[in-house]
Amino acid sequence: MAEDIRDALLDYQVSGEVSHEAVVTDIWTAQQTAQQRAIYDQNSRLIVSDRSGNMQTYLMMKFALRTQVRLVVFKFDTSSPVCPTAELSVLNNSPRARGAGYQHGNHRGCLRGTRETILNEIELWTKDFHKSPVFWLNGLAGTGKSTIAQTVSEWAFADGLLGASFFCSRDFTDRSDLRLIFPTLAVQLAHKYLSFRSVLVPLLQSNPDVTYEPLFNQMEKLIVEPLGSAGISTVIVIDALDECKDDEPSSAILSVLGRFVKRIPGIKFFITGRPEPRIKTGFRLPLLANSTDVFVLHDVHPTLINYDIRLFLKHELSELAQRRQLDRWPREEHIDLLCRRAAGLFIYAVATVKFLDNRIQLPKRRLEMIVELPECTVHEGKTRFNSYMTLDSLYTLILETAFGEGDPEIYSRVRSTIGTVVLLTHPLRPSGIAELICLDPDEVTLFLTSAHSVLVIDEDFSQPVKPFHRSFPDFIIDPLRCTDVRFHIPPGGMHFELTMGCLRVMNGGLDRNLLSLPNYALNSEVDDLQTRVNGCISVALQYACRSWHNHLIMAQGDLTGVISGIQFFLEEKFLAWLEVASVLGNVKESVIALEKLISWLKEVCFGPFHCSTQY
Repeated sequence: MAEDIRDALLDYQVSGEVSHEAVVTDIWTAQQTAQQRAIYDQNSRLIVSDRSGNMQTYLMMKFALRTQVRLVVFKFDTSSPVCPTAELSVLNNSPRARGAGYQHGNHRGCLRGTRETILNEIELWTKDFHKSPVFWLNGLAGTGKSTIAQTVSEWAFADGLLGASFFCSRDFTDRSDLRLIFPTLAVQLAHKYLSFRSVLVPLLQSNPDVTYEPLFNQMEKLIVEPLGSAGISTVIVIDALDECKDDEPSSAILSVLGRFVKRIPGIKFFITGRPEPRIKTGFRLPLLANSTDVFVLHDVHPTLINYDIRLFLKHELSELAQRRQLDRWPREEHIDLLCRRAAGLFIYAVATVKFLDNRIQLPKRRLEMIVELPECTVHEGKTRFNSYMTLDSLYTLILETAFGEGDPEIYSRVRSTIGTVVLLTHPLRPSGIAELICLDPDEVTLFLTSAHSVLVIDEDFSQPVKPFHRSFPDFIIDPLRCTDVRFHIPPGGMHFELTMGCLRVMNGGLDRNLLSLPNYALNSEVDDLQTRVNGCISVALQYACRSWHNHLIMAQGDLTGVISGIQFFLEEKFLAWLEVASVLGNVKESVIALEKLISWLKEVCFGPFHCSTQY
């Protein structure tokens, strides 16, 4: 019975027919009432107290579709009476971001049965006020943070726990303004709790400019003091904090929150945001670090994510097939292909469904377009997954936010850094990337951290960096998709730069018997061979020895320097390279490298790009 009531409230609030303020329900009272008055109605209708005619109509329609429904009378929460006209006028005239709550816009929650692990963890956290007061859902772009935040808001409301919510958005000036977060949350809390309203309204009447004061004053006066007087326990949701404009090195909101969170022990803050530098730094502040639980969404095991994406695709495409009257579509192998293409990125799966659901073309034909180009992501990249955004525009926005206001002189170095990540044949850690492209390691680390929303990068920078999803490399090397010349990476030019980097590292770092091995010793006879490799051959040199030829055959540009570098390499470093290839277990690949070099030299020196250098 309790689950039926909760489901009814969840379904009802998603319909968006009545505002949050108009339907405040005490779920515990409803459960008790339901247990006392539950009977079965032969017409399978759910009858609701006529306090809300709209809700009654909706629930009757909703539950008429069920085979067995109980008769329930909802008793509404009398602790939150309708605001008197004078108080309502004060609240309505208070500056705030209209439409920032979870019930506004086109937010969609998680499909039932998906994201169960994280949702269960969050639900336990919301109900246990002995746990940390702050929960950070940390996730890269497109991993589904906002969808989870929407779901958390919906069932927190259904359980009577939600006090207020603020869904930040770059697409709206007010929803990206940090100065409006606390005033907006305060107004929502005032509508829900009479005890909170009785403190806030007199404050706004006596000091209407409090909403324009610094963030510290705002939180203290609009949130902390009224909550302290109200003595309530509630959950506050702030989604996509990274989408607010913030010039501080540490998130201004998080800096303030850390100073007050222990003064309001009954309040839970659920916050989502990408791991951008200022957000990460904010959560690491001493006052907040020990009060925060962190869940890293992009670290969830791929098996679990793929299961959820498969469930989502099967559900959405089944509904699409039913609407378009498609028989036995899609096939299981199509679902398998789409899951592999999504590769853990929920937003990519959403874009795929949107691409297939086209009014002009048949979904079958659209799916064939994807199947015919299994390595191409252009169709999904250009498809809108909501009213404002495509995957390509999301990537552009991330790069613009990270580097858009930087010194124009940095863009070539930014392109070199990100281009290396997306075009390497094997990922490297930041120090290796810096050595390969001859840039300052600290600057490379800064660039990579700034682009953390689309890259997988370890906290201590000791692990290789790689794109989170292959659609990002596809995007950034395609001039028709990445149209901003500051960020577009021509692959031929980048391969040229990597070729030159590999030759420079090899020609400068290779020497005979680099590991100081005993004469005539076999590799298998050297007990500390791997220790010697790690100590004497940098990761950049290892990479260059393994992969220089892969970049060479793709390089475009003035090849004079490349030819000179290869000539020096063959004359002076060839035997040392073979020695390194041997200790790295890369001899077979070395043979392939020489074959590719011969083919390339024939093409360059005797083909249409004839060069004058003679051998």
